[in-house]
Amino acid sequence: MDDSGAARTNGRLEALAPGQAIPFGGDRVAYVSPELAAAFRPGDRLVVVQDTGDLLHIPAAEHAAAQGAVGRAAAAFTRMGEVTDAAITAFFDTFAARLADDAAWAAISAANAADVESARARGRSTTRLAASDAMRRDMIAGLQAWRDAEAPRGRVLERVDHPGWSVTQVMAPLGPVGFVFEGRPNVFADATGVIRAGNTVVFRIGSDALGTARAIVANALDPALAEAGLPEGAAVLVDSAAHAAGWAMFADSRLALAVARGSGPAVSQLGAIARQAGTPVSLHGTGGAWMVADATADAERFYAAVYHSLDRKVCNTLNVCCIVRDRADELVPVFLQALARAGERRTGCKLHMAEADFERLPEVWRVARTTVVRAHGPVEEALAEPVADADLGREWEWEETPEVSLKIVDDVAEAVALFNTYSPRFAASLISEDPSAHARFYETIDAPFVGDGFTRWVDGQYALNKPELGLSNWENGRLFARGGVLAGDGVFTVRARVRQTDLDLDRGGAPTPPRQS
Repeated sequence: MDDSGAARTNGRLEALAPGQAIPFGGDRVAYVSPELAAAFRPGDRLVVVQDTGDLLHIPAAEHAAAQGAVGRAAAAFTRMGEVTDAAITAFFDTFAARLADDAAWAAISAANAADVESARARGRSTTRLAASDAMRRDMIAGLQAWRDAEAPRGRVLERVDHPGWSVTQVMAPLGPVGFVFEGRPNVFADATGVIRAGNTVVFRIGSDALGTARAIVANALDPALAEAGLPEGAAVLVDSAAHAAGWAMFADSRLALAVARGSGPAVSQLGAIARQAGTPVSLHGTGGAWMVADATADAERFYAAVYHSLDRKVCNTLNVCCIVRDRADELVPVFLQALARAGERRTGCKLHMAEADFERLPEVWRVARTTVVRAHGPVEEALAEPVADADLGREWEWEETPEVSLKIVDDVAEAVALFNTYSPRFAASLISEDPSAHARFYETIDAPFVGDGFTRWVDGQYALNKPELGLSNWENGRLFARGGVLAGDGVFTVRARVRQTDLDLDRGGAPTPPRQS
C-alpha cells in the first residue's frame, strides 16, 4: 500500500480494446482505434507520445530488432576505451578505401539502383536517393576528413590548480548515438563520424534506401570495422523497413543521444519519444531559409543571392524572401528574374506571393500556367498563387521546380518579426549595404545561421570542413551550446579528473593521524 492506501499493481499489456481510454499529458485522454486494437498482440508494445497523445504500436519483432541493435552498440561502447585512436583512424581509412574500390561500389550501386526503381514504382521521390558518383566522392571525402581529424577524446579543456591538488576537465566519449534519417545513403556514412570521438552508433535508414544501406554494411562498413579491430557493434544498422523500429530505438534509454534528420511531424514525433525516455535529442524537423532585402540592398548582390540559393532543394534552400516596400518596385522584378533564371536550370519555377501583395505582380505572372514537377510527377498549376502570412512558415518540398514565397514588408523589423513568428527559425540572410542594419539583424533574428548572401552555405561539410550529422533549427529551443551544426567530434561529454599531491588534504583541516605499525 502507498501513503494514500491504494494498492500498487503492475501487469503486462497483453491486448487493447476499441475505444479504450489511454491517459496522456497528465490530464488528457486518447482512445484506441479499432485498427490498433485488432493489430495489437501479446509481446507488442504501445508508446504513448505525451506531447500529442499519439498511440504508437511497436510489434514485438520491431522492438526486438531495435533493442538488439542498441544493445550491441551499448556493449561495444564499453570496449571502446581499449581501442586506440590509431585503430579508429584505420577504420575511417579502410571504410573510405572500400567505397573507392570499384568492385565494392558495384555491389552498392546495384542495390541502390534497385532501391531507386522500387521507389519510383511506388511514386516516391528519388531526388536524394540515387547514389551518384558525386555522392560517392562526398562520402569518401567525409570519411577521409574524419581519418585526418585530431582525436578529441582525452583533450584537456581546463585545468584548475589548488595547493596540493589539481582538477582537469577532459573531453570524453558520450556513448551510443542513435540516428534515424531519410533515404540518403551519404548520411549513412556521415553518421559513423561519432566514432572519431570514441562513441558508437546505431542507425535506422528510411525504407527507400534500406537495400543500399545493407550493401554498404556488407561491402564496406563491417569489413572496415573488422580490419581496424573495432568491437563488433561499434556501428550497427537496425535492419528494418518499419517506422516502428525507429520508434522503438528512440524509446531505448540506453542511447546517449538521439539524432533525427528529415522534415515534418515525423521528426518532431521521434524527438518527443526520445525526450520522454530521458534521452537528449538533436532534431532538424523543418528547413527553408529566409532572405530579406532592405532599402540599401545592392540589386546585383540580391539577384545573385536569390539565384544561387535555388540550385536544388535541401534544408538550406531559399524558401521565403521579404523585400522592403521602399524598394519593391525595383527589387521585385529583380527577384522574379532570378527565380525565372533558377527555373531555367531546373524545370520551371513556382511562386507564392503574400495575399496583400499579389496584385503587385506583373500580369503575366498572375495569369500564367506552368508545369511543376511534383514527387508523383509533372502537374499543371498556376505560375503564382497567393499565400497567407500565417503560411509563410511552410517549407516548399520541391523536386525539380524551384518554389518560393515572396512578401513585401514595411521594414527589416517587420521581416524579422515574421521570421521569428512563422519560420522554423533556421537560416536567415540580409542583403544590405548598411553595417548597422546587419548588426541589428543579427541581434534580433532568432536563427542559428545568419548570413549576408546566398543561403546554401549552411552545411557542415561546406562551411566547416566537417561532415555534418545534423543541422538543428531553433524551433524547439537551442539544442547545442556550441551552435546548430552537429559533427562527429562534437558528440562528447566532459569528465573531471583530480591529481592529489598533498596527502593531508582535509575539508575540516584535520592532519593525517599517524598510521599504526
